[in-house]
Amino acid sequence: MVQEKVNFTKVVISAAVAPATGRAYLHDAKEAGLVLQITAAGRRTFQLYKKHQGRPVRVTLGTWPEITVEQARKKARDAKAELDTGRNPNDALRQQREALTFAGLFNLYLERHAKPRKRTWQEDETYYQRHLAARLGKKRLADVTRADVAAIHARIGKDRPTHANRVLALISSVFGRGIEFGLWEGNNPCMGIRRFPEQSRDRFLSSDELRRFFEALEQYPNDTARDFIFVALLTGARRSNTMAMRWADIDFEEATWRIGLTKNGTPQTVALVEPVVELLRERKRQASSVFVFPGKGKTGHYMEPKRAWKTVLKRAGIENVRIHDLRRTMGSWQAKTGASLPVIGKSLNHKDQATTAIYARLDLDPVRSAMEKAATAMLATRDHAPKVIPFKKAGGE
Repeated sequence: MVQEKVNFTKVVISAAVAPATGRAYLHDAKEAGLVLQITAAGRRTFQLYKKHQGRPVRVTLGTWPEITVEQARKKARDAKAELDTGRNPNDALRQQREALTFAGLFNLYLERHAKPRKRTWQEDETYYQRHLAARLGKKRLADVTRADVAAIHARIGKDRPTHANRVLALISSVFGRGIEFGLWEGNNPCMGIRRFPEQSRDRFLSSDELRRFFEALEQYPNDTARDFIFVALLTGARRSNTMAMRWADIDFEEATWRIGLTKNGTPQTVALVEPVVELLRERKRQASSVFVFPGKGKTGHYMEPKRAWKTVLKRAGIENVRIHDLRRTMGSWQAKTGASLPVIGKSLNHKDQATTAIYARLDLDPVRSAMEKAATAMLATRDHAPKVIPFKKAGGE
């Protein structure tokens, strides 16, 4: 059967239709033996197809668009040159696959997939360091079994089922990219492992809890951690955005904070309530960093509030509350003080297709008003006078 050949270009490859099932193949008109394999899922992989010692050989060259057409053609020429000398490139690839550890594949996943495509790639790195490095890192890919993965998933899931599911998804994605990169030909060991049921959280701080929470927070000695938690509560902003807050993004005249890119892919202007503005002015007078909450790590900003958070909750006698629940607390107290759902949604930068058009018509005035009412109500839960800031500074950790 005569093979139909096409001139591989970016336009041709991107426009190629994936088959309903199985795999389809396109053959390059310029480089003999260069083939593009297209799966039903739409994955496009360059391969060299050539006879070697009387037998057909298929060599995986890389996936598109990770490698370009010209790079694929060069790889095909190099592979043919190896075959002509009697060596099979698949033998070297096989040895590489056999020697590759999970840590090695994770690093490739991080550099070639997560960092270029995911704004939350640092979460993947954190999951790996906390849960996978010690247990899977040094293992060869061939030695990572479904039982290994199931044990990790079960251990984390005892207390944090949602967290366990995220780690399982990360392992699956790492192996998936290994298949895509041509570095793994076995099964994905995550297949068949049942995810834990997940329930949406509705946890927020009640009036009595807020009273104890503020008292414990004011007593915490580290100003960076203490101020971070206070700002996170009264802005309702996500933890990652609050930690990376920059002075250049604060407008003291307008009392706003501009976040260039949030988790849902959009920018956000946060209305700053007066207690937050006062705290930021105090920090600004002593600032020596571009970040509002500076840190000693490679990012330059504060990164790990875990110890402070646990200490504050323990002193306050509060359980089962996460830092992310501070967003729910701001939203819930806005609802308690009469704010509408669109106003609450805009203040928290929720991405909801049904209300996006409404958000677009709202200016910051009703949002600021709702946040101020909520902040006033929350601060009023304390036993003493509502003036809490500027806090007494106690130096960095």
